[in-house]
This record gives sequence, structure tokens and C-alpha cells, in this order.
Amino acid sequence: MSKRDYYEILGVERNATEAEIKKAYRRLAMKFHPDRNPDNKESEEQFKEAKEAYDILSDAKKRSAYDQFGHAGVDPSMGAGPRAGRYAGGGFGDIFDSVFGDIFGGAARGSGGERVYRGADLRYDLDLSLEDAVAGANIKIRVPKHIPCTACDGSGAKRGTSPVVCQTCNGLGQVRMTQGFFSVQQTCPQCRGSGKVVKEPCLTCRGAGRVRDTKTISVKIPAGVDTGDRIRLTGEGEAGEHGGPPGDLFVHIVVNDHPIFEREGTHLHCDVPISFVTASLGGEMEIPTLGGKVKLKIPPETQSGKMFRLRGKGVGSVRTSTKGDLFCRVVVETPVNLTRKQKDLLLEFDKSMQDDANKHSPRATSWLDGVKKFFDRMTS
Repeated sequence: MSKRDYYEILGVERNATEAEIKKAYRRLAMKFHPDRNPDNKESEEQFKEAKEAYDILSDAKKRSAYDQFGHAGVDPSMGAGPRAGRYAGGGFGDIFDSVFGDIFGGAARGSGGERVYRGADLRYDLDLSLEDAVAGANIKIRVPKHIPCTACDGSGAKRGTSPVVCQTCNGLGQVRMTQGFFSVQQTCPQCRGSGKVVKEPCLTCRGAGRVRDTKTISVKIPAGVDTGDRIRLTGEGEAGEHGGPPGDLFVHIVVNDHPIFEREGTHLHCDVPISFVTASLGGEMEIPTLGGKVKLKIPPETQSGKMFRLRGKGVGSVRTSTKGDLFCRVVVETPVNLTRKQKDLLLEFDKSMQDDANKHSPRATSWLDGVKKFFDRMTS
């Protein structure tokens, strides 16, 4: 059984609809099907992985169990009968938990027979600069969450004491209510499904077994992440109740706007202002990239809006090692705050251009001709 997150395998959010899950699986199945990739072991494994993820997430009960307990909730080796670790036990109670556990709060059996509850998953939105997103980084974040109480080691009982078996449900965590021919099993109101009762609560956590705290976590950001990408930190979510397993922490990436570059996938875009003289006569400029400065040659008679493409000067991606390109759009800047002498020189220059306007300003001449024909048609 694959240990990767099934939602991550299919590339869907945890709240994805059944239709979205089916669509994602069909896309992967078409891409990695063995018939399309003969003798490709890697594609075959990816196809099997996608099928396994779809088999679980397309089944409502299996998906619910997976959401509650992770892979342990859908692993056949963790089913009814003898089980190892914190799910040890057997019999009717285990069968009931595996089928209806999600209805009664997602509980499982702990090593002492008590019912334990997996902690909730957490979300953290992480703002990144474009430079950190492209190059990767190690960033420490502070996450407020519940952690196991150290004073009682998560038991909820005062040090030196232990929780005792609930007398109402005899440690099962469930009680059966019978009315006539109908019998309904529900969570025990005395122990709230744990199967045990704390007689002397821990003074630190007041019997909850966990306390609120802020934990500093180091997050490794892979190079090439972009807004919308998600990093899963297993076991860094909320602590489980009654010593149950912790949930996961999902770090959602948000790349901040950059003062120079605009990112589009693996490509970068930027505007490069140039003077009227450089646009007319040509020249050479230093252009910033995320890897350093490069020279950009501006040919004579360059028009505003001209796009230059610098191949391989874009960014990489977490999904591919190939870098995109940098697209530089030149913008001819009109001079401002002119002196009287500069204005006179421009007027003299403009007068010299009028002698042969068709030659020096072909676009303006063509546009004016088009305007004249338009008005002629309007008045005819």
C-alpha cells in the first residue's frame, strides 16, 4: 500500500467532490496506463498508485476512514481481528469501530483498550518572497495548536494516578439503548467514548490530556514552489485526544508580488523603461534576473511594447527541472521636467521631422490615413 497522501497522488484538495476525484484519476490513468507506456516500470508504478488512491477516495466509507485515521484506517492489515500497536484488540468492538467509527467521532482503540481520537489537521498559509519560492528555503514557522500534556504524559490523570475503566460502559466506550424491537448503540455519556474515566484530573490540562501551546516548526521549502502548492508535515497537526495520534499540518504557499518580476508558471515577465534616444539609436542595457545581471541589446528604431525573450532566465518548478524564459517588454519613457532649452531642441527636432513624416513616422502616417478614410465614409 502506497504511503503517499492519496489526495496528493491525484492532485486534488481534501474537500474535492466525487466528480473532481474521478476526473483527476482519468487524467492520470490516461497518462500512465501500461498500454501507453510499454516496458516503463516507473509509469506502471504511478498507474498502480493512482488506481489505489482512486479506489479509496471514490468509496465514501473508505474515504471517511482515510480522512480520520490516514493509511491505518484503510490498510487491510489493520482490519478486524488481532492488530498490533495502538490498535491492538479484537472482537465486535473493533468491527463496529471500523465500520461506524467515523459516525462516533473517529475513535480507535489505544494500547490500554481505551478509545482514542486522532487529532485534527491544521492549515498554515505561508507567505514567501519570489526569491525564496524559486531557490527554496528552510523557514521556521510558529503554529498555535494542542500538544500532549507533559505533566500527565497525555493521560489526563494526575501524576501518580491512572484513568479507571468506565463503569457505565465497562470500558467499551459505547452503550446500547433498547426500545421495543429497536436497539441503538451510541457513545457512552459518562466517558465520552474513551472507555475510561479520570478520577483525579491533571492540574495542568484539567483532564484533557493536551494543552494549548505554540510550536516552532522548521519547514523545508523545495525550489520552484508557486502559489497554491501545499506541503504536508505528517504528525504536526493537533494532538489526538486520550493519547490518540496527531493530525497533519498542511502548509499552503502564497508567493508575494515582486517589485520587478511577474511570474507566470515557469516564465517571468518584466517591463524595461528605455529613453527616447536609446529607442531611436539603439544601445545596450543591464537587465536584472534572479540569477544576476545580463546584457540586453536594444536595436535601433525599437518601438514601445517590443518584447525580448531571454531563454532559460525564468524559473524552475517542483514538477520539472527545465527553466522557463524571461520576457522583457521595453517601454519608451517620455522625458519629464524639461528645461526651456530642451523644449526648444525638441521643437526644432520635430520641425525637421515634418519635412518627411512618411519616412520617419510610418505608423502615425498610416493611422492618420485610416482615420481620414473612416470619416470620408461617414460623410459620404
